[in-house]
Amino acid sequence: MRFRNSRIRTKVAALLVSLTALWAFAAWVTLREGVTLVWTATLNTGVIQPSQPLLTELQEERRLSVLRVAAPSPRARQELERQRARTDSVLADFERLAGGKNVDLAASPAFKARLNQALQQLQGLTQARKAIDTTTLDRVQTGDAITQIIDSIYRMYDSLTSLDDEQVARDAQSNVAMNRAREQLAQEDALAQGALAAGQFAPAELARFTQLVGVQRWFTDKSVAELPTVDQEAYRSLAATPKFQRLRQMEDMLTQNAVPRRTPPVTAEQWRQVAQGVLTDRARTLQVSGDALIQRAGDVGAGIVVRLVLAGGLGLLAVVASIVLSITTARALVAQLEKLRAAALELANERLPGVVARLAQGEKVDVRVEAPPLEFGTDLIGQVGSAFNTVQETAIRTAVEEAQLRQSIRDILLSLARRTQSLVHRQLTLLDVMERRESDAEELKDLFRIDHLATRMRRNAENLIVLSGASPARAWRRSVPMVDVVRGALAEVEDYTRVTVMPMGQTGLTGRAVGDVIHLLAELIENAVSFSPPYTTVQVGGQVVASGYALEIEDRGLGMSPEDVDAANERIANPPDFNLSSTARLGLYVVSRLAERHGIKVSLKASPYGGTTAVVLLPIDLVIEDGDDLSQGTGPFPEQERGPRKIALVGAPDADPEPAQEVVPVPVVPEPPRPAPPASFTPSGLPFRVPQANLAPALADNTADLDEDDEDDRSPEDIRKIMGSFQSGTRKGRSEAARLQNEGSDDQ
Repeated sequence: MRFRNSRIRTKVAALLVSLTALWAFAAWVTLREGVTLVWTATLNTGVIQPSQPLLTELQEERRLSVLRVAAPSPRARQELERQRARTDSVLADFERLAGGKNVDLAASPAFKARLNQALQQLQGLTQARKAIDTTTLDRVQTGDAITQIIDSIYRMYDSLTSLDDEQVARDAQSNVAMNRAREQLAQEDALAQGALAAGQFAPAELARFTQLVGVQRWFTDKSVAELPTVDQEAYRSLAATPKFQRLRQMEDMLTQNAVPRRTPPVTAEQWRQVAQGVLTDRARTLQVSGDALIQRAGDVGAGIVVRLVLAGGLGLLAVVASIVLSITTARALVAQLEKLRAAALELANERLPGVVARLAQGEKVDVRVEAPPLEFGTDLIGQVGSAFNTVQETAIRTAVEEAQLRQSIRDILLSLARRTQSLVHRQLTLLDVMERRESDAEELKDLFRIDHLATRMRRNAENLIVLSGASPARAWRRSVPMVDVVRGALAEVEDYTRVTVMPMGQTGLTGRAVGDVIHLLAELIENAVSFSPPYTTVQVGGQVVASGYALEIEDRGLGMSPEDVDAANERIANPPDFNLSSTARLGLYVVSRLAERHGIKVSLKASPYGGTTAVVLLPIDLVIEDGDDLSQGTGPFPEQERGPRKIALVGAPDADPEPAQEVVPVPVVPEPPRPAPPASFTPSGLPFRVPQANLAPALADNTADLDEDDEDDRSPEDIRKIMGSFQSGTRKGRSEAARLQNEGSDDQ
C-alpha cells in the first residue's frame, strides 16, 4: 500500500518497528533468564558440585599437614599420604569437568577469570606439599599455604551468584557465605589441633586462633541472618545441640585462659571429637540448604518458560494485530492531517503576516473575516482542528489588540511630550524676557540656572517625541559652526562644567541637522558624565575626516566590558522596535533613532585611559567644510518642523534676537589667533577681534611685563561679578547687532 504522505508513512513504519523491537526485547529478556538459568545449572554440574568434595579433602589435608608439622611421626606421615591421594583423585575429577566445553560456553568472563585463578592455585599444591615435607614451614605457615588454595575456590563462588531472580541470587549468596563461615571453623580446627598436639600455643598461633574465633562467629551470625527461614531454623537447631555448645565453651577457654608456651586448658582429644562433629553437622546442613536452593531455581526456571510462552506467543499476536490496524487507519489519518497542515501553513505564511502588515500601516482588521473557522469533522482530528480554529482567532485578535495598544501608547507619549515641549518653550521665552531686564548679578545667575534646567527638561520631552516616532520639531535654516553645536549640546547637560571642548576648526553643520545632532551629542555627553567619577573630565573633540566629520566624546570612567560594548553598538546600528519592556538604556535608543534619521554613524569603543569613547561620524553631506561661508544657510527649512524657540548659538543667524542661555563656562582649548582682513565680520554681524590690534605701542611692548598673578588676589565673588557683567554686555551687543542687521535688511 502507498501513502500520499511519506512522513506519516515513515512514522507509522517506525511505530511498528519499535513495537516489534519492544516485543523482541521482552521475549529476549525472558529467554535470557531461562538461558542464564540453564548456564547456571551447567556450571553447577561442571564446577560447583565437583568443587564441594575437593574443598572437604583440602580442609582435611590442611588439618593433617598441620598435625604432621606439630608432632612428626610415621603414623602422621602415613595418614597425610593417604589423604593426599584422596585429594589428588578428587582434584583430577574437578579439573576434567571444569575444563569441559559446556563450562566454557556457560561461564561469564568474570567467572572464567576466577576459575582460571583457582586452577592455577591448585597446580601450586605440589609445591606447597614439598615445602611442608621439608619442614621449612611452621604450623601457621603450613595452614596458610593450603588456605590460599581454598580461598581461590571461594572467590570463584562469588562470581557465580549474579542471577536475574533476586530471591534465588540472594539465597545463593547466603549459602556461599555459610560455606565461608564453615571454612573459618575449619581453619580454626586445624590451627587448634596442631597447637594442642604440640602441647602449647606459640604467641603467633594464639593470636591467630583468637582472630579466627572472632571472625568465624561474626561471619556465622551475619550469614544466618540472610538465610531463608527454613535454613535459619535448621542452623538454630544445630547451634542448640550440646556438641555445638561444648565447642563454644572450649573456644572461650582457649581464647581467655590459654597462655603462650604453656599447657592449654583443653586436650587435643577433647577438641578433636567436638570440632570434627560440628564440622560434619554443618557440612550436612549446608548440603540440605544447597539442595533446597537448586529446587527453588528449578521452580524459577519453570516460571521463566511460562513467561516466555506468554511474551513470545501473545506478544507476537499483538504485534501482527497492531500492524493490520495501523495500515487500515493510515489513509484517513493522512488525509485529515494534510488538510490541517495546509490550513496551518496558510495562516502562518499568508493570513497572519498580512494582518500584521496591514496593522503596521494603520488599517483596521476584522478578526472574524480574517480567521474563518475550518471544518475537520467530529473525531479526534476534528477536535484538534477546532482547537486550531481557536488558536488562529486568538492569534489574530492578540495581534490586533497589541497593535492598537502600541499605537495608543505612542499617541499618549507624543501628546504628553508635545504639551510638555510647548510649556517648556513658553517657559524659556519667559526666562529670556526676565534675563534681559534683570541687571542684578545674583538674580541673573539664578535665572540662568532655571534656564539650564528648562533646557534639560526640553531634551527629556524631545526624547518622548523620538520614542513615539515623531520629529522633535527643532530646526535651523542656516548652517552653524560645529563648536556652537557642541556648546548647544553642553547647555542640555547637567554637569557641563566637567566637559572640556577641544578645538573644532572652522567646520560647520547643515542647519537641517543641527537640532538632532545637538540632541544626540547631549545624550552621549550625559552618559559620559554620568558614568565617570565626579573628579574626572570628559573631552569632546572633532576633526574633518575623509567621509565627513568625526566627533569623539571620551570619558575617564570604569569603562564597559567587550560584551557590553558589542551589545551597545549593535543596539545603535540596528535599533529594535520600541516596546514598553525595553526601559533600560533608552538614551541609546534615542541616539540610534536620531542617527538613523540623518545617516550618522555612532559607535562605542574602549578608551586607552580606561573609560569609553563614543565616535560620532557625520556624513559629508551634512558638513560645511573649512573655507565655506558659514553664514550662508542651506535654504529655508519647512516651517512645520521649526520649534517655537531655538537655542541662540554663535553663528546661527536665524536665532531669535533674544538673550542666549547661560554662558557655559566650558574649558575650551584656545585656538591660536588668526588675523582677519579689514572690514570682515562674523555671521552675526560683529567684527572679528584681532588680539592687541588697537593697543598703543607702549602697551603692546610692555604686555609681557605684566604680572600674571595680579588676578590671584581676586575673590570668587569679584570674578563672578566680572563674568556677570561680561555676559550682560555680550547679550546686549548681540541683540543690538541683530536689530541693526534687521533694520538694514528692511531698508534694502
